[in-house]
This record gives sequence, structure tokens and C-alpha cells, in this order.
Amino acid sequence: MATLKNIALVGASGNIGKIILDSLVVSPDFEITVVSRKESKAVFPSGVAVHKSDFSDADLEAVFKGKDAVISALGATGFGEQKKLVDAAIRVGVNRFIPSEFSANSLNDTVLHLLPLFGQKRELIEYLKTKEADGFTWTGIATSGLLDWGLANGFLQFDIANRTATIWDGGRKSFSLINEKSLGQSVVSVLQNPEQTKNKYLYVASVETTQLEILAALEKETGTKWTFQETTTETQLSESAKKLTGGDFEGAFILVRATVFGNTLGLNANYVKDTELANDILGLKLESVEETVKRVVNK
Repeated sequence: MATLKNIALVGASGNIGKIILDSLVVSPDFEITVVSRKESKAVFPSGVAVHKSDFSDADLEAVFKGKDAVISALGATGFGEQKKLVDAAIRVGVNRFIPSEFSANSLNDTVLHLLPLFGQKRELIEYLKTKEADGFTWTGIATSGLLDWGLANGFLQFDIANRTATIWDGGRKSFSLINEKSLGQSVVSVLQNPEQTKNKYLYVASVETTQLEILAALEKETGTKWTFQETTTETQLSESAKKLTGGDFEGAFILVRATVFGNTLGLNANYVKDTELANDILGLKLESVEETVKRVVNK
């Protein structure tokens, strides 16, 4: 099966969508159409076709017709809409669907117990499996969290500007994370290797590390002793529950961090050790934490 060239990307203005779009744009292999909501004010790179959609069945069919693959990078509020995208893609003969995984392993029961919102992701994977007999194909990509992105904006609770950090449960638990370039490349490689990646749930990683290792690398690169506060998984989960009860979506972000940092048994957050990595299939290499930290701190 040749490279899947004609691509529709839904959710390109979000954090993950931007990363994927940037990787698609620099490759000469693809013709890209961004599917954006009619009310969106997002601006996209020149040379990228933009289709403003009302997300009706007829409109989705019109934009998906002639496409080889549809990629969903929809955020949490759009997880439930993905089945609609799949059905429209099937009706007009799209070959491949890449759902909005790009985070913790939604096939893991412990992850779903911790983060029930991701149950919608698993339901979609199960739905996609039922369509395989019709010749429709899919690929899920579990990336865990974003390292360089999460360091740069503080999502991972390492504050570079103020040299402070929050360390969970002593910080010695190992986990894997992805960097932006590798996440984007994983999508590109799936499209370039459709036969090897069809109907598979793939695990990818850029680094295998711990919170203490990240902290040490940050201290070394900044030449500064950092201040850190210690917390526990139990404290964080309690804080999350309070926030979510009060309608604060930051509570969900805490749960996302908990799928990586948390000490909950069965999370299997170290994809290098706990899963069969697809890095080799997708041409990805493991990197050092020091390299990533150096790049982020000196950006």
C-alpha cells in the first residue's frame, strides 16, 4: 500500500493538532486539508487548504471525499464527535482513520478508572475494530505526555522561569514521554507506512525518565539549585476532585499528569518497559532528557 497522500486533519488549531500539522506541512508527501469549525478564527499556514465545516454529515462527507486518511486531533470536548467523523469517512471511501489518542493509553483499565473521560477514546477504538471487515483501517498512537511542550509551558509542574517544581511521591517512578517532533513524525510515518501500521494501536516514546532525573537536568542546564515542593498522588487526586466538582477543568489536567506521575498500580506509564514500542516501525529514536532540557531552556 502506497503512502496515504490526501489528508484531512480535524482539530488542527489545538495543541496536538498544531504539532501534527507542522510535521505534515514540512513533508512533500501530503496534500493537506484542515477541517475547521465555521466559527473558528484560527489561522493556518499558507499552502494548506482550509474547509470551514458545520460538522453536518453532508458537509463532512463533502470534505472527506477523495481523501486517503482522516486524522482527528480533537480535544476533550470533541472526543464524542469522532464516531461521526468515522462514519462520514467510511461512507465516502476513506482508507484510514487516526483517532485522537496522543496521550495516555486508553486501552488500559487503570488509566480509564483514573481518567474516565478517556473512556470515549476506548469506545471509538472498539468501534473502529468493528469496521475492519469492511476494508476500513485505523491506527491509534499512544504517546503518553509531551515532555518539551510540557516543560516549556509548565504543564508538567516544572517552572523554568522561577526555578521551582512539584515532585510526586518522591519522584523516582519511571515513565515515558514524547517530544513534539516525535509525535508529529509518528503520524507522518503511519501515513507513509500504511500496511505495517493498519489496524494497530501503537506505543511511542522519546524519553524514559523520572521526575528527579528531569529536575537534575534542569538544575544542571540552568546552573541553579531549584526549589521543589513534594506532593502525593492521593493529594493530587483529591485536589482534582475538588476542582472538577467546582467546574474547574484544571482538575482534568491533574488527572492527565496522574496517568504519568501517579503511583497507582497498573498504569504502565513507562511505554519503553511496559509495552512493545513501535519506535522502530515509525523511525523514532529514544532521546536523552538532557538533550531535551537543553533545547527547551535555551529556546
